Amino acid sequence: MERRSPLFSAFIHLSALLLAAVILAPILWLFIMSISPAADLAAKPLRWWPQAVDVSRYQLLLSTLENSAGAAFTTSLRNSIEVAGMATIAAIVLAIPAGWAVSRTPSVGWSLSMVIATYMLPPVALAVPLYMGLSHLGMLNNVFGLALVYLSILAPFTTWLMKSGFDSIPREIESAAMIDGAGLFQTLRIITLPLAAPVVAMSSLFAFLLAWDEFFYALLFTSDQRAKTLTVAIADLAGGRVSDYGLIATAGVLAALPPVLIGLVMQRALISGLTSGGVKG
Repeated sequence: MERRSPLFSAFIHLSALLLAAVILAPILWLFIMSISPAADLAAKPLRWWPQAVDVSRYQLLLSTLENSAGAAFTTSLRNSIEVAGMATIAAIVLAIPAGWAVSRTPSVGWSLSMVIATYMLPPVALAVPLYMGLSHLGMLNNVFGLALVYLSILAPFTTWLMKSGFDSIPREIESAAMIDGAGLFQTLRIITLPLAAPVVAMSSLFAFLLAWDEFFYALLFTSDQRAKTLTVAIADLAGGRVSDYGLIATAGVLAALPPVLIGLVMQRALISGLTSGGVKG
């Protein structure tokens, strides 16, 4: 095992601590804001730690009383889960066969490149045709319509990820299964998909995060609580003349919990997916 000098080890640890501080400091401050009284947030100089812990904002936003801020927030939370979940499932269902086909047939790889090229367009360029399409289908201000729009964003991205994952699986394994009598779908189900499971998990997580954090289309294609998502609901909290920054921070903390919990549950699969294909031979 290669021995490292103490100076190099110290540099590595300091770099890791600096990176952790840069990443975690805004999240920690967001949480501190969420439990700080309004007077502390408006004090000059700013108080970096609250004199008293105030959890009333969490109680307010998690309340289910009719016509309350909590009812609007929890409805938006449910809408975000439904839209992101539907879009992610549909994207993965499409990406698995599409990614496998492109991986095993390089001559059609140009099609994926053309689709991914749509990411070069700013979202506003696609807003009018998408709006007209949803309006024609009667799916404006609808969670299914918004999930369909998100699918157009997620499908190329997840297909590209799945294609990269399938590239790391030797074709000889599939050929051997087919020689033994397995059909195409049997080979995919029994051989290929289990080997690609980490990449499927990684693609699902990234797709869910993209859908969960999307704001522009959610703002444009929703108008009330029937389909409004969390990102739009949080923007509404900041849209008044007098903004409660603590309430906005509380909404941010609560909005971050579902992706964090999913990431923790899928942590092992995510790491495997990120490192798959990194070592060959």
